Amino acid sequence: CQNKDISRGGKGKEVSSERLAEIMLELQDKGAHNINLVTPTHFSKTVRESLIIAKRNGLSVPTVYNTSSYDTPQTIKAMEGLIDIYLPDYKYYLSKTAAAYSFAEDYPNAAKLAIAEMVRQKPVPEIKNGLMCSGVIARILLLPSHVAEAKLILKYLYSEYGDSIYISLMNQYTPIGAMESPLNRRVTHAEYEELIDYADRIGVKRAFIQEYGTAKESFIPDFDNTGV
Repeated sequence: CQNKDISRGGKGKEVSSERLAEIMLELQDKGAHNINLVTPTHFSKTVRESLIIAKRNGLSVPTVYNTSSYDTPQTIKAMEGLIDIYLPDYKYYLSKTAAAYSFAEDYPNAAKLAIAEMVRQKPVPEIKNGLMCSGVIARILLLPSHVAEAKLILKYLYSEYGDSIYISLMNQYTPIGAMESPLNRRVTHAEYEELIDYADRIGVKRAFIQEYGTAKESFIPDFDNTGV
């Protein structure tokens, strides 16, 4: 995603469950609108412990489980009552695409089961004062030359869940380093517009779309352990 520095670069800092709970409370004190747990799956047990501690000590802002959706339903079930907003990706609809790009042929079915558990827990989206406080936002990151597959994902999500979830259509794919075609370029304006038009055509009402120009390295944060 945007975390090459920490997933492959060796950056990062180990913290305890207690310290992570403190960080959550510190962010709340600084005015954070939510606690966004990005790719927490492999730390889900300790993250769960931290959430319990933080909520016991006054954490009240919404908590966000921000995931690729390569989760088991059991992992998501364990978060019930602790997570307010689920922010899952639905990356690939076809097993062959998942195998080619993420070495995870079983991803499409895994994502379907994980998202179903998320919606079971949070079946009705709630927005107060312009900010989401509960619900599910499923994201579709459009990849270059993959409009047809993105349409399949969109059709599935809308057919399955209708307006009980929000769908975020993203054009921010940013190739970094040496990538093979077609992943060596950004998404074109025409590709993104085609996906938006399709969403409108099938009746999607609750959706987020992006301005063109979000695929920039300036949007990628510095992972310098600030606040850790």
